[in-house]
Amino acid sequence: MSPFAKTFASIRRAKLFGLLLACAVLAISLVLMAAFGITWLTARIVHLERGWLDTLVNWVVGAVAGIGGWFMLPVLVVLIAGIFQEVVIRRVEQVDYPEVAGSGASHFWADAGHDLLFTLRALMLNLLVMPLYFLGIGFVVSIVLNSYLLGREFFIGAAGYHLGKPEAALLARKHRKTVYGGGLVITLLTLAPVLNLFMPIFATVWMVHAYHGLRQSDQAR
Repeated sequence: MSPFAKTFASIRRAKLFGLLLACAVLAISLVLMAAFGITWLTARIVHLERGWLDTLVNWVVGAVAGIGGWFMLPVLVVLIAGIFQEVVIRRVEQVDYPEVAGSGASHFWADAGHDLLFTLRALMLNLLVMPLYFLGIGFVVSIVLNSYLLGREFFIGAAGYHLGKPEAALLARKHRKTVYGGGLVITLLTLAPVLNLFMPIFATVWMVHAYHGLRQSDQAR
């Protein structure tokens, strides 16, 4: 079974559709909050003599902020995923890997700070890449960067549920191609309208299968 088929099958069997909807609502809320927040700040700072011009500037800034927030979703998916991650892992393992279901430890509060710092670092790196768009290579560099960042973080999140983050990071380095390949798929799908709203759940399920595939492969040797 292909990774895509396995991931979609697990979403159905683990009954994750309610979490997919909650994830989408949260993603949309974050984008709207960012857009309204920046628009509100602009309205307080920018005061032009002509009222209509002032309103136009605010609307343009709001639209740009909303579009920018939408395309920044790749760096937000880890933060959003952290809210649902442990529930998703438990449900998927109960239906697909019952032999290890329930053997992981809860890391929600310990990982919350890590996820926030990762999001801030990823956001900063993506902002640094933005000038490269004027050189025509920004999009490619962004894909390469986010594939690495997202692949590593989602894999460590899934593997770390059982191994702990330090050992999960070692496993990620050992299997760079698998981890980066998953990150590339996740990054490309986060750029697809509508689909990107569900990517935190999809990416978590994908990497749960990636981790267990490597675990079973190592055990068979």
